[in-house]
Amino acid sequence: MGPVVHHVFFWLKRPNSEEDKLKLIEGIRTLAKVETVEHLHVGLPASTEIRDVVDNSFSVTEMLIFASEEDEAIYQSHPIHKAFVKNCGHLWRKVLVYDSRSVVD
Repeated sequence: MGPVVHHVFFWLKRPNSEEDKLKLIEGIRTLAKVETVEHLHVGLPASTEIRDVVDNSFSVTEMLIFASEEDEAIYQSHPIHKAFVKNCGHLWRKVLVYDSRSVVD
């Protein structure tokens, strides 16, 4: 089986607060220190074409790549991840997580 992609979307309580956005981005970047994280992408909504299938209402997104579901489980209980939730959880009003496993032939 292929890697696990953990894609998380955050909606800030104060979406117009640049300070809150920067604090969240800084917090997300700490997650790269978890030893099971193979890759971390942090992003903001892109200014792509507005279409019915595009949702750019989120404030910040993170995408983490793990070698396995076991590695993703280690991440979930890791002290760095728990500290991120504790230190940044007050910033967001909504979070959606999409986990997927890569398809391999």
